[in-house]
Amino acid sequence: MIVFDLHCKDGHRFEGWFGSAKDFASQKKRGLLSCPTCGDSAIEKGLSAPRLNMGAQEPKAPLPSPVQKTPDMEGKDAFAVAQMLYSRMLDEILTKSEDVGAKFPEEARKIYYQETPARAIRGQATQEEHEALVDEGVPVARFPVPSPDQLN
Repeated sequence: MIVFDLHCKDGHRFEGWFGSAKDFASQKKRGLLSCPTCGDSAIEKGLSAPRLNMGAQEPKAPLPSPVQKTPDMEGKDAFAVAQMLYSRMLDEILTKSEDVGAKFPEEARKIYYQETPARAIRGQATQEEHEALVDEGVPVARFPVPSPDQLN
């Protein structure tokens, strides 16, 4: 196996595993390559040191792109698409998680340490509380979520 550093026209960089350089050229010619970030099929090899994988298992098929382009994204610039994706993500967060408010650090710990059933939660934490959760290994992420009065 040979590993190439690849990129799309938007500059997203990723790796591709191929049986040979000929295999890469064949897949590119047939339009079988696409960017895992944006789905673009104009893929090019970047400059990279050759890396060979001799005798390792064949790589699994690439995962489908988590971002599915929809017709309403066609012709939009990257910033407009990013706004649309942020809006969709925000809708998912708001509809599929429980708002625990300022009790977020406490509830996140209870879930992490299996003291309460696992569920998706959101809420507020100070910078110090957030850092303490991260230091403990509690998986948390910060997202700017507007307050309810800003959503109306």
